[in-house]
Amino acid sequence: MTRILLRLTVETDLPILFAQQLDPEAVALSAYPSKDRGEFMRHWEGILKNKNVTVRSILYKEKVAGHIICWKEKYEQRIGYWIGREFWRRGIASAAVADFLVLVKIRPLFAEVANHNLASKRVLEKNGFTVLDEGAKLTILKLS
Repeated sequence: MTRILLRLTVETDLPILFAQQLDPEAVALSAYPSKDRGEFMRHWEGILKNKNVTVRSILYKEKVAGHIICWKEKYEQRIGYWIGREFWRRGIASAAVADFLVLVKIRPLFAEVANHNLASKRVLEKNGFTVLDEGAKLTILKLS
């Protein structure tokens, strides 16, 4: 298993996370548009202040490789993550989800994945998520 570290996300991580979400290839795989700097910083200011959100930066070889987050949306607890493209294909996402699921004990958990993002779907399935619904653009997965 790839060795990663999850630590509290801090303000100094935000420029790195901002740059990662601008990558056109990553945006295409995520099915979520990137944010401009102001919108991104306002969004993350809210995340970092919200005591009901669990968020961690993913460190790989002492570099911020991405982030992983759990939040409540309507009546469901959701999980999501973003890995910078330079860190893809190293097992970082799988390791981060596995470690995060030890930290976040809430079940059920839900995740959305763009249908064409087979790697992300596989990461979640390796960590026990099962397909709940395959829509036209997004697949919803659940961990009971």
